[in-house]
Amino acid sequence: MKQPARRGRMPAVSDADIRRVARRLLVEQGPEAVTLRAIARDLGITAPALYRYYSSRDDLVAALRSDVCADLAAELATQVAALPDDGVVQLFAICKGFRHWALAHAREFTLVFASPAGDVPSAMRQFDEPFGRIFLEAAGRLLTTYDIVTPATDVIPDALREDLIGFQTELLAVLAESGQKFPAEKLDLGVTYLMITFWARLYGHVTLEVFGNYPIPVRDSDALFDATLADLARTIGLTAA
Repeated sequence: MKQPARRGRMPAVSDADIRRVARRLLVEQGPEAVTLRAIARDLGITAPALYRYYSSRDDLVAALRSDVCADLAAELATQVAALPDDGVVQLFAICKGFRHWALAHAREFTLVFASPAGDVPSAMRQFDEPFGRIFLEAAGRLLTTYDIVTPATDVIPDALREDLIGFQTELLAVLAESGQKFPAEKLDLGVTYLMITFWARLYGHVTLEVFGNYPIPVRDSDALFDATLADLARTIGLTAA
């Protein structure tokens, strides 16, 4: 009696395989291309097999975001390690490094910094993660060694105070748990407000440039970014490195 043909076994895959394919789809086609079905097709398995590793696409995308942030942080940390132990030099080098990375990795930037994150906190709110830590450490060095100009408490809009206090509390908790060398006693409401507005201006500029949304044609975007950093430095009584 003829034996029925045996079906081929599904190839074995690992979490690393899944993330590798997801990252390639992201880089080559953009965030919308990162789907469980597309990953499964690439790996030669069925989409339900991926549920052993991820409960949903959102779960996978959250892991992918973490991978991208870790890689970005590692790249910035390498750059910082070659610099003098100076908060101003390091902070502005990180700003420049972040911009260069964003321009070179537009689709990864889009996923992490310009896409709805759902219930996942934004990369900059996760100060206990590598990308947040590298900014926080540089800011700590700056606050430790320089007397910066911070907004007076009475100029902070009343409508923002509750949010800023919440952010301040969150940062202090992270500092207490992480042992980072950040002068917590200097983290008053003015510094907290300064951190938010500094990031908003940096992020806004980089986002406009990545997506080509400058309001006018700009021939020398490096000059515009350097001028923005110089202006940010002046607002806190420093000179951009």
